[in-house]
Order: sequence, then C-alpha cells, then structure tokens
Amino acid sequence: MIQHARLLFAAAFIAFAPHNARAASEIVIGQVAPFSGPLAPTGEHMRAGAQIYFDRINAEGGIHGAKLRLVTKDDGYKISETVRLTRELLAEHKPLALFGLVGTGNVAALLEARVLDEEGIPAVGIRTGATSLIEPPHRWLFIGRASYATEVEKMVQHMSATGIRRIAVFYQDDPFGEDGLRAAERAAQALGVELAAKAGYEKNTTKVENAVATLLAAAPQSIVMISNTAASSEFVRQYRAGGGDAQLMALSTTDGPQVVTRIGKETAHGLGIAQVVPDPSNRAMAIVREVQEVYRASSPAGIELNHTLVQGYIGAALLVEGLRRAGPNPTRRVLRDALESLHDLDLGGITVNFSPRNHTGIDYVDITILNRHGRILR
Repeated sequence: MIQHARLLFAAAFIAFAPHNARAASEIVIGQVAPFSGPLAPTGEHMRAGAQIYFDRINAEGGIHGAKLRLVTKDDGYKISETVRLTRELLAEHKPLALFGLVGTGNVAALLEARVLDEEGIPAVGIRTGATSLIEPPHRWLFIGRASYATEVEKMVQHMSATGIRRIAVFYQDDPFGEDGLRAAERAAQALGVELAAKAGYEKNTTKVENAVATLLAAAPQSIVMISNTAASSEFVRQYRAGGGDAQLMALSTTDGPQVVTRIGKETAHGLGIAQVVPDPSNRAMAIVREVQEVYRASSPAGIELNHTLVQGYIGAALLVEGLRRAGPNPTRRVLRDALESLHDLDLGGITVNFSPRNHTGIDYVDITILNRHGRILR
C-alpha cells in the first residue's frame, strides 16, 4: 500500500515536471559545514552519517537510476564563510539540494542573504533547532529534528519532576544561545522554577571562565547548558574543579563521547544530555539496527557511531524519501513539494510529519546521562 502510494505520488509530480530525453545519471547534494575548528567533529559525523546512507542507496541502484554524490566545503563554523562558500558551491556544482548545514547563526545568515530564496533550493537535515528558524517555517528549509525549545522544555520539566526549584543557564552568546535561553526562561516560569542566574560565553571559543565564576557564585541546583561540545567540556571541567555540584544538563549540540574524550570519564560522569535522535546502541528501534548494520559495513575511518552520525543518517533518509517521491529528473521546486508531502512517515521508530506549515518534521527528544564509565545511558 505504501509503495503504491509512493508510485502514484511520483507519477503526479512527473506529469507536471520538465522532461529530459533521458534520466539524470547523478544527483548532486551540497553540504557546507564545519570540518575544522571547534565543531569539526559535528560536521564530520553529520557528513559521515549521510555518506554511508547515500552509499547504501547507490549500491541498491540509486534514486530512479541516478547515483547520489555529496560535495562539501568547510566553513569552520564561521558565519561569513558559510554564506560565501554556499554561494561558491552552488555556482560550481549546481546541487539539487543542500544538506547538513550547522549552526543557528550560520543558517540565519544564509536566510538573511536570501541564498535559498534566490537559488530556489531546499536545505534538508539541519543541525539547529532554533525557534527563529522554525516559526514561521521557511519555504526552503527542512529542519528534520526537534526544536531547541522542545529540548529545553523537556530538560526543565525533568529537573522540576526531580524536585529541583532553582536553576541557571550557561549559553553561547549568539542567536543559538539566546534562543535556548528564552526557552529556558519560558519553561521555568511555566513550571514555577526560579531562574537564579545566566552566563554566556563567546561563540567559537572555550572562554568560559567568567561564566563559571558567575554560576559558582549563584549556587543553583541545576544548570541548563546551551553550548557546543568544546565549550560544554571546558565548562564542566572548570565548574567541577571549582567545587560546583549542581546537576548539569546540556542541549543535544553537546556530544557525550567527545566530552569524555576531552575531559575524561570521571569529570564527565553525571552530565545529562538531551538527544534528538535515538541512542545508537538502542537496538529496540529499527532505525538504530539499520544504522548499526550500515555503519559496520562501511567502517568509516576516524568516525564513531554516535548521535551526530545518526542525525546525519536520518537527515539523509528524509532527503532520499523526498527524492523518491519527486520522480526522475526532479527540479528543486518539485523536490521541495515532495518533502512537504512526508506525512506520518515511519523511519524505523521515528515519525516524520512535514507540511507547508511544519518544516520541523520530527519532535523526538530523549534525556540521557553519562555514567561513570563514560557511556551514555537513558
């Protein structure tokens, strides 16, 4: 029944799409992300998750006979480079879609520069959940993960349910961090939890000393961390070294295994982390079993099977399903409309619901914790 519906949907799009004499032999997907600098592991694992999925699809014959090719450029998590290199990639490679963009400010800059609008190109599987990029939905931007607000709300709810009444926020001083801070303020007010202090740090740095001092002085029971892996690691290290004993809980932008690598399992022990994709060791979910199988078959060098890789894999799966529904030789516009048709799509335990009014698509959030052995537990 599902396959029959897909065929009918694709046929409807083909009827109104421009026809070429023969099907395209290749579909180019572009990614501009950090492959150097503090967020290099994030970009690398997003890319790897997509690449192993694309390799699997290509081995099965591609999409309507066309093979997928992922081309990438390194923006180093620098906003000006994101815009410049995206324009450069679009001019050089003419991709059908963009994938795996990383960073709230980086993506916001692309929208402000009207790059997606001018090119009329969909961007899928985005590594940000900022409310400013989700509400209202941008016509070409398909996030494919829960919002930061949803993550923060679940974190504060978890804290409140365990009896915590006094919290603080550690955040990156940019649109990403401010978005999470506002979500924490709303959640705290709604739950009757006191927001005792807030302290920021400069983007693209690990200069957290002032924030550590502020939050040690405030002595909250728990701290919400709106930060990336490098800054989160340094904050945990300095905060614990300073005698801080608050419960620490980080947004999904913090990668647990990388934190353990940076500061050791003893210091990282007890760090809570929100996750927007399933635990890569949770074989109860079909999507995880699939990722494990493909990862083992690919064995990408220097790449761990972690939550970020799973996010890249799921984002690639969303894009591929859109391509299937768009039919042979799709235009960017046809692909966008096909993506908006992904209602009640089951990706092995993850439900996807895109529409013209919802480009978030997925609202999955889980709370995990690093145990004394440095492993992530639910």
